[in-house]
Amino acid sequence: MERYIVGLGEALWDVLPEGAKLGGAPANFAYHASQFGHSAVAVSALGNDDLGDQTAKELDEKGLKHIMPRVDYPTGTVGVELDADGVPTYDIRTGVAWDYIPFTPEVEAAAHNCSAVCFGSLAQRSEQSRATIGKFLDATPEDCLKIFDINLRGNFYTKEVIQASLKRCNILKINDEELVAIGRLFGYPGLDIENKCWLILGKYNLDMLVLTCGTNGSYVFAKGLKSFQETPKVEVADTVGAGDSFTGAFTAAILSGKPIREAHELAVKVSAYVCTQKGAMPRLPEKFTAQIKG
Repeated sequence: MERYIVGLGEALWDVLPEGAKLGGAPANFAYHASQFGHSAVAVSALGNDDLGDQTAKELDEKGLKHIMPRVDYPTGTVGVELDADGVPTYDIRTGVAWDYIPFTPEVEAAAHNCSAVCFGSLAQRSEQSRATIGKFLDATPEDCLKIFDINLRGNFYTKEVIQASLKRCNILKINDEELVAIGRLFGYPGLDIENKCWLILGKYNLDMLVLTCGTNGSYVFAKGLKSFQETPKVEVADTVGAGDSFTGAFTAAILSGKPIREAHELAVKVSAYVCTQKGAMPRLPEKFTAQIKG
């Protein structure tokens, strides 16, 4: 059986004033990983509705495999409203399809043949999807990369969910704002960002911790290693999906045997490129994808 890179969690649409756009970190991550020659699949749940049909259609058009069973809840949406100054506010709807991801035989088969899986905290806000994510992680092979891209959103997380996820993952991906929130939640006062990262790496026996700091660069911490990369200066079209492309490229590179520093450098360049393009899933130039053979 071929092995899969899996994006596991929310499938949703951002409903903007000008219309709806497909989103959700798991599909973004899986799509970018697939561009490096790896087999990748997005796992979530869809409603029996037009948006569910449209999700499957768009993912098929992208050539991205997906396991998204239909459930009796609406396909996920996030309402985006702009005030008079154009500042957005978000309404992440609850009681939607990705809150009820079932652990089907097809989902279990993907777990058994998984080389890497990326999951976050948002899809664990509901009991059913949290249980499915837990079962999936427990069913993965021993050598599977389990990436917890923490992705804190609103108040849809708890200390207990984060701690359980940290115990189940071997790679943590976090940004500087999330690190501050985790420091407050876990009671790590007075530590600078690097010491917080080393503390978390050791406490949860992680293989790697990836910290992104926006325009201030990014770090990868591993036992006996610290890699830092500056953020390239580019003309930004939008930042949607940039973090997911970073994680997808980094994962693909590590699975292809690249050293951490090389994987980190590639991930930074890919995410900077995605920032220059509109939308979360642009095609990557061959100068990037040719560096890895999946």
